[in-house]
Amino acid sequence: MRKNLIAALLIGATVVPALQGCFPVVAAGVGTGVVATMDRRSLGTQTEDESIEWKAESRVGEKLKDRGHFNFTSYNRKVLLTGEAASEEVKAEVERIVSGVPNVLGVHNELVVGPSSSLTNRSNDSFITSKVKSRSVDSGKYNPLHVKVVTEAGTVFLLGLVTQAEADSAINVARTTAGVKKVVPLMEIITPAKARELDVAQSNEKPASGSAPVEPRAQ
Repeated sequence: MRKNLIAALLIGATVVPALQGCFPVVAAGVGTGVVATMDRRSLGTQTEDESIEWKAESRVGEKLKDRGHFNFTSYNRKVLLTGEAASEEVKAEVERIVSGVPNVLGVHNELVVGPSSSLTNRSNDSFITSKVKSRSVDSGKYNPLHVKVVTEAGTVFLLGLVTQAEADSAINVARTTAGVKKVVPLMEIITPAKARELDVAQSNEKPASGSAPVEPRAQ
């Protein structure tokens, strides 16, 4: 039963952002709320990560519009930059801007210098991400909601707060998924005791009553 719930939440997290015009925001909010309470980051940190992503996207867009295709993924206040930059100078400038966003603790600059990817390539990356998530559920060796999966040009980036055993399992799942060219593990390794502590803390942490559902950020 729990495995089916996790699978449904993962599918929703992958698909709903692309279908926001078709479903009520409240439906997405419910799924987002359940995922949030199973995340090892505190609710405050999750909210801050969302804020960092929005600010990074806005600031880079203002200064470097049409100078590349940029994606921003913040996890535990560390930002992963993926996509394509028009030049090495643009790549460095994106990192500089994002590093200046309040509360950012670090930046993983994985931008590639070259032309922007096609919509077809981006759709294929989304499909790979969904396959990795689905296979992580089937593996049963770790909670897939503890690992953030980002795919760019066939390269899978893994983020999360996980034990070494969980990290090894996640890397193995990604590496053996069809279509994956490379796996870049960016997960933060914690002890099993710390993992249990965070799981218990999150299970006891609830969103403020009466708060409005949060609309998921499009990926």
